[in-house]
Amino acid sequence: MTRDEAYALMLQHTPSLSLQRHMLNVETAMRWYARHFGENEEVYAITGLLHDFDYEQHPEYDVQAKTGHPFWGVAYLQANTDVPQDVLTAILGHATYSGVPRETLLAKTLFAVDELTGLVQAAALIRPDKDVRMIELSSLKKKFKTKNFAAGVNRDEVEQGARELGVDLDTHMGNVLKAMQEAAGESQAS
Repeated sequence: MTRDEAYALMLQHTPSLSLQRHMLNVETAMRWYARHFGENEEVYAITGLLHDFDYEQHPEYDVQAKTGHPFWGVAYLQANTDVPQDVLTAILGHATYSGVPRETLLAKTLFAVDELTGLVQAAALIRPDKDVRMIELSSLKKKFKTKNFAAGVNRDEVEQGARELGVDLDTHMGNVLKAMQEAAGESQAS
């Protein structure tokens, strides 16, 4: 599957602009880490784009029956695409309730960036200019400690993700912020 095919599939299954933006942000952070680790950037990008593509239409899950998000999405991808197994396993593993261990760098990276991109996006949205490029790491760290800011962001999973990835939390926050700022700068230039 190409990035363009993954993007089209994501759009087809995800009407919500905010959820689309989330998956694009996760793609951005995944690409950054792929470059950082010397991994396949397209595989990381596709994983980020597709990790929640089924969430809006299948938000309820049943672990025993393996239905709902992300089980439905992975089954769909297995039946209808050539997405590699390591991508499917990473998508399953990003949902802690799935019980699928995160054993690969790809899976660990997806889990580590997923919630954190939501915090960065929320921090950008409260700015008068809405510009992620203007966020300072120190400000993001304060917002992380403020539990009622972006309350839907699971701070425990952010911390767990950084640990599993083997990156200090402050460094990880800086990496994801940098990735999103660089992407915003590139979109402004084009």
